[in-house]
Amino acid sequence: MRAEQDMQKKFVTNLGFLLLLNLLVKPFWILGIDRAVQNSVGAESYGLYAALFNFSFLFNILLDVGITNYNNRNIAQHNHLLQKHLSGILILRLVLSFVYFIISFGIAYLLGYRDSQLGMLCILLLNQALISFILYLRSNIAGLHLFKTDSMISVLDRFIMIFLCGALLWGNITDKEFQIEWFVWAQTCAYFITAILTFLILSSKVKKLRIKWDPKFFLIVLKQSYPFAILILLMTFYNRIDSVMIERMLPNGAEQAGIYAQAYRLLDAANMIAYLFSGLLLPMFSQMLKHKKPIEELAELSFSFIAIPAITVMACGVFYSRDLMGILYHEHVEESSMVFMLIINCFLAISSVYIFGTLLTANGNLKQLNIVALSGMILNVVLNLVLIPRFQAVGAAVASLCTQFLTAGAQILLAHYIFKFKFRWTLGIRYFSFIILAFSLFWFTSNFNSFFIWRAGFAAAACFLLALVLRLIRPIELFRLIKYGDN
Repeated sequence: MRAEQDMQKKFVTNLGFLLLLNLLVKPFWILGIDRAVQNSVGAESYGLYAALFNFSFLFNILLDVGITNYNNRNIAQHNHLLQKHLSGILILRLVLSFVYFIISFGIAYLLGYRDSQLGMLCILLLNQALISFILYLRSNIAGLHLFKTDSMISVLDRFIMIFLCGALLWGNITDKEFQIEWFVWAQTCAYFITAILTFLILSSKVKKLRIKWDPKFFLIVLKQSYPFAILILLMTFYNRIDSVMIERMLPNGAEQAGIYAQAYRLLDAANMIAYLFSGLLLPMFSQMLKHKKPIEELAELSFSFIAIPAITVMACGVFYSRDLMGILYHEHVEESSMVFMLIINCFLAISSVYIFGTLLTANGNLKQLNIVALSGMILNVVLNLVLIPRFQAVGAAVASLCTQFLTAGAQILLAHYIFKFKFRWTLGIRYFSFIILAFSLFWFTSNFNSFFIWRAGFAAAACFLLALVLRLIRPIELFRLIKYGDN
């Protein structure tokens, strides 16, 4: 009991620190810098960038082949393997980066990308390689439970990008109009600096680092990590292929991809925060499962932390989509507000996956997760093929909404079945009541004429009070947990 409460206390305190850092940096990156770039270069230019950016994601599993998730779980359970694994995996990742470049570039050429499009794609492929390297290094730091160090690294690249892009956008250091290529190169600089600093931090945790070529070790790692690789590949496809299909399938594809990117930006910002849960939970769940500690309370606690804000954000997005898009963008406001009204509802489903999918990953249920992800990918592609030609960006939003909720529901049911969680009807009814009342609150406030920030803020505050009344948030127990952990 004491060990379980200690783990819950570690989760709460480190989550608080991680959220604080990310809320200080990443919203400004998404809503300040990224939005300003799109407004500066226009929907069509940014739409092409967004399509190429998402294309660079499609095969980035070749950079990692599941090593990061496997490593996070493995180092959390066996800290003493850090030095051996780090030495061998660094060389393996260089080989994988070369394979990723060749295959991604070749497929892009076959799909019809040419000239400046391929030039930008090359830089984006380099960025993906750097991101993957950083994530691998961070998986070792998280596996050692150095969560505060990992938290600071998680915002370092965005902090550097804010400085670089801010100078280019508003620093009057050039007479030329902002170009999308500058945005891409600024990311490259930020990722490179972050990768170097992260490597130096991790190197200080090992006694002697020897980089070595060891094919037998490579094969052992690849054999153990490939189920993680398949899972990430399938999930990447149904999460990222939408804008690529929009840009390739429609005559005005770049413009529609830009509209989709405008709507997706706020969901992406919210997902960045939700993703932080999985980074903390994977090593925690892995360690608790290894020592056969009960995990139901930590799973329920983490879900309550993410579900309440997720539902509130969804309700706000549905009833204030036009206001939000209008304050963020200069063009295509009506079109992007329609897309946003639909796609923001994916947030609860995606958040649930970050809890229950992470738990199943920590337990090694990769076969079941891969079946769910494969089904989701097929469903998403088929729906996009049917809906995009008819409804354009709105069709892609509908496809994403259907896919996310079906895959999330399947993972929740799977977790309950495997771990024999008790389904508490009273808790389910309280969550259902909260959803109905939250949407009703935002609908009610949307009918007034005052500035929408005040109306939305009032509704959000009322939702927090409602969660307290329904006992979905229990501050007293949270305070006791933190106080208990300090004793």
